[in-house]
Amino acid sequence: MFLENIQKECLDLLRQLIRIQSFSKEEDRTANLIAQFLEERGIKTQRKMNNVWAYNKHFDASKPTLLLNSHHDTVKPNSGYTRDPYDAAIEGDKLFGLGSNDAGGCLVSLIGTFLYYYEQENLKYNICLAATAEEEISGNNGLELVLPDLGELEFGIVGEPTEMNLAIAERGLLVLDCVSHGKAGHAAREEGENAIYKALNDIEWFRNYQFPKVSEVFGPLKMTVTIINAGSQHNVVPANCTFTVDVRVTDAYTNEEVLEIIRANVDCDVTPRSIRLKPSSIDKNHPVVQAGVALGRTTYGSPTTSDQALLDIPSVKCGPGFSGRSHMADEFLYVREVAEGVEGYVNMLKPVIQG
Repeated sequence: MFLENIQKECLDLLRQLIRIQSFSKEEDRTANLIAQFLEERGIKTQRKMNNVWAYNKHFDASKPTLLLNSHHDTVKPNSGYTRDPYDAAIEGDKLFGLGSNDAGGCLVSLIGTFLYYYEQENLKYNICLAATAEEEISGNNGLELVLPDLGELEFGIVGEPTEMNLAIAERGLLVLDCVSHGKAGHAAREEGENAIYKALNDIEWFRNYQFPKVSEVFGPLKMTVTIINAGSQHNVVPANCTFTVDVRVTDAYTNEEVLEIIRANVDCDVTPRSIRLKPSSIDKNHPVVQAGVALGRTTYGSPTTSDQALLDIPSVKCGPGFSGRSHMADEFLYVREVAEGVEGYVNMLKPVIQG
């Protein structure tokens, strides 16, 4: 009955969250609601900007801490919506609403899991619940902002819609702005040094280079040239050629290692827009992964980026819902998925954290 009550409270909380607009950077009211929900149950919360976090009642600084994290910001509804994105209507077995699937169902299920274990004594791990902001824009004022305040963390579960399967690795992302330098001249004469031709040599390298280490989960690292720009008029040899490269980094490398290899092999200037979005992974033999597998969950590598990229600890991405429903018009979550999410997380953690 205790678990069933939590599941019902979580469904009610999700409907309340859906009814509040919470675009990235505008999550103050959903942060208020989450803090209020926890504090009404006697749980002390902490907050920085629109991030809310809390710890289990019997926190013991001598024990390791696991992180339960998901986000409460949403994208803006796309033009294809045929219903009110904030109505939180239940029709049949579906709960409709913006953020229901990404990642409201995951967030409330993790909150329910936290409630389930909150008062239990003699846990092997402390539990830190963090409901964070700005995930949808990879912003600086979300999980990344509060990580230093959360204390030392041993491992984490990041709530994203995976049908409760286990993403044990996630690709990192590097976006590289590259500039090849030549020398301007008149196209009619043998003048100048054509920056486009210099860029082509480097582009060919990006197209064909194979990194030696291959990820067991993802296979080879992938680099794609996506934008190129050069020249001002037909009769001038261009002095500069700029191009952009999208690099999907696997768990076989760090972003810094990939950047070092690239710079050692090309002549152009290479400037990453960010190295924050790191590849992440957790060992297949980690107890939380093994517990999930024992419950019939499958493991896979996720091609999409989430706040998991900001963590320097082993982490698994897992949650109720289906990623194909994220950001879609008339987004929905099956009502049963909230209850399944809470129960799934609870059962996955039992052999890991209970004494």
